[in-house]
Amino acid sequence: MRDGEGLFVAYRVVHYINQFFAGIGGEERADYPPELRDGVVGPGQALQAAFEKEATIVATVICGDGYFAEQMDEAINKIIEMLKEYKPDALVAGPAFNAGRYGMACGAICDAVGKRLGIPVVTAMYRENPAVEIYKKGIYIIEAADSARGMRDAIPKMARLVLKQLKGETIGSPKEEGYIERGVRVNVFRDRIGAERAVDMLVKKLRGEEFVSEYPMPSFDRVPPAPAIKDIKKAKIALVTSGGIVPKDNPDRIEASSATKFGEYSIAGLQDLTSETHETAHGGYDPTYANDDPDRVLPVDVARELEREGSFGSLHDKYYATVGNGTPVAYAKSFGEEIAKRLKSDNVDGVILTST
Repeated sequence: MRDGEGLFVAYRVVHYINQFFAGIGGEERADYPPELRDGVVGPGQALQAAFEKEATIVATVICGDGYFAEQMDEAINKIIEMLKEYKPDALVAGPAFNAGRYGMACGAICDAVGKRLGIPVVTAMYRENPAVEIYKKGIYIIEAADSARGMRDAIPKMARLVLKQLKGETIGSPKEEGYIERGVRVNVFRDRIGAERAVDMLVKKLRGEEFVSEYPMPSFDRVPPAPAIKDIKKAKIALVTSGGIVPKDNPDRIEASSATKFGEYSIAGLQDLTSETHETAHGGYDPTYANDDPDRVLPVDVARELEREGSFGSLHDKYYATVGNGTPVAYAKSFGEEIAKRLKSDNVDGVILTST
């Protein structure tokens, strides 16, 4: 942009990152409170290079993923007050890749800054990051790989998109710019009617030729439903959850995101889960309420009540838990197959599967 005398002045950008990418630490420092540092930190170096001379990262905001998740409103307010001091023209957050809590933080801060400060924002995430579905309609989210190995690809796209917003240029389609579809419809004029184009695509399909659909259809995994339980009064029922409820201190170290394992835990004799005995390992939602009362995610208390009332035969003395946040479908499928084998070997008749 140019100042009042016509001289070129670079746009002022603030970069948001978490404690890991700031080099402060991993999960053990996830409670790190919001901090503002002058200039570039960590991946901001690559972002600054992508801006060339058109924009300058004047400051970097750092916040621990756990702190943000557990004190979101407070964190947002603190960060916005920090930003006001630097009067940025834009905010860039991440990339968050497939990290659930980091993605939620990037999405939430971009959404709040865009609405309250009225400046362009952009972030980047893996398509299956849970924050994508929550924030994609309101902000631009560049599609990134599922890990930091995709940094080199995501950073230039983020820089290009935020510069386009700053310059007031027309934003192209998701395919052209690299952002995830926002569900926004845009009128496009063609030189041929839809019926003719559809027939052309059908002919190419029949001939085995390549074609690109103008409206990609969703792909669904069809699973035949299991037969109904014959006598619920005699049935053994088990609890399974992807909400991450584990014994205190997470003995199996189930990952907060992109889980590679599940846990099998005993509830023999337990009538209730408490904050002293259990907690959530999940990194994709605010853990405050689940940690306060784990029954909110894994309803052992209510299941025991129904068991005593005779609503079903008995509650299985083991439960299974993993974290669904960012977990690849291949892993989730393998977890389900193994858990099902164990439940069958224990003569379980039905399962209550809870999520978040």
